[in-house]
Amino acid sequence: MDEKLKIGFDAKRAFLNSVGLGNYSRTTICSLAHFYPENDYLLYSPANHSQYFHPPQNTILVQPDNFWWQTFKSLWRSYRITRMAEKAELDIYHGLSHELPLGIQQTAIKSVVTVHDVIFMRYPEFYQPADRKIYRSKLEYACREADKVIAISRQTKNDLVDYLSLNPGKIEVIYQAINSIYFEATPPEELKQTQSQLKIPGRFMLTVGTIEARKNLESILKAMELADDGLPLVVVGKSTPYLDSLQPQIQVLKDKLIFLHQVTDRELSHLYQLAELMLYPSVFEGFGLPVVEAQACGCPVITSKAGALPETGGDGAHYVEAQNADEINQGIQEIVQNKAYRDELIRKGLQNAQRFTPQNYAQQLMQFYTQLAHA
Repeated sequence: MDEKLKIGFDAKRAFLNSVGLGNYSRTTICSLAHFYPENDYLLYSPANHSQYFHPPQNTILVQPDNFWWQTFKSLWRSYRITRMAEKAELDIYHGLSHELPLGIQQTAIKSVVTVHDVIFMRYPEFYQPADRKIYRSKLEYACREADKVIAISRQTKNDLVDYLSLNPGKIEVIYQAINSIYFEATPPEELKQTQSQLKIPGRFMLTVGTIEARKNLESILKAMELADDGLPLVVVGKSTPYLDSLQPQIQVLKDKLIFLHQVTDRELSHLYQLAELMLYPSVFEGFGLPVVEAQACGCPVITSKAGALPETGGDGAHYVEAQNADEINQGIQEIVQNKAYRDELIRKGLQNAQRFTPQNYAQQLMQFYTQLAHA
């Protein structure tokens, strides 16, 4: 690319969120900085929690510039960033998670917002009324005022059109990337070391994601109850009150359940490589990162037919109805007992995961930015 761009990011979640939107933000920033180092990248964040994110050297961290703004950080994100971005003479400001600062549309800066999903509108029962109101207000403002909207899947684009009546021509679908660590094969001795450190059995199934109702651990546990002599399950994800509601099932299966509430990306990549299969029967996803992470690691995937999951998993996953425990159990048995089918899922999964490499993602995003800057 000939022309140098100055691009600002809402980087709050890159520093403060360990999973989900944090992963998206970190992967976006790191991929662009690595493959297009000639540009200037300004990271606007009210805090710098380095345990989650060490920004690339060729980025500039921008934080609240006086005691008042440091005290009222949420107000800084809404009201102060626009002036700082204008002073920095940004070409583009990218809100990485559903938000834009107020007044950005009144500047010469081109603005873009990424929308991951509108699950709070599709499944309001999973959210508090006050939260839904705030989410909707921020999302409507950002989508209305942005020059362009990035949807991370066709499913999310369709939802934006259906729920917010957004003009489809304003929305660009750019699939997110997964961390490059999931494409790296790990030496067997290193895998054994992780297995020992985390006290993981020799053979196991894996499920990954915040332990909340939408991720549907309940149906996995029901499927395990149907199995005659099933494999143990390693559950990786942050706990929520939903886990308490599953205690009766957990007590029945307690000898076969291992909960890991926090692992590093490297440890997770090892778990994917070690697991017999990964279960992700979510009720709805705007994308579903664990599906592709597992595929990239050569781990067979069982996921649901809901939302963007078939779009994400391609033909490299085994699909079930999210809440049909019998189907989930049948899928487990098919993968465990049929080596030819298991090998085929692994091969197709590895192939599908290539669509989501950081390089491919960075290239699409930079083409998008260049067009936007000259629009």
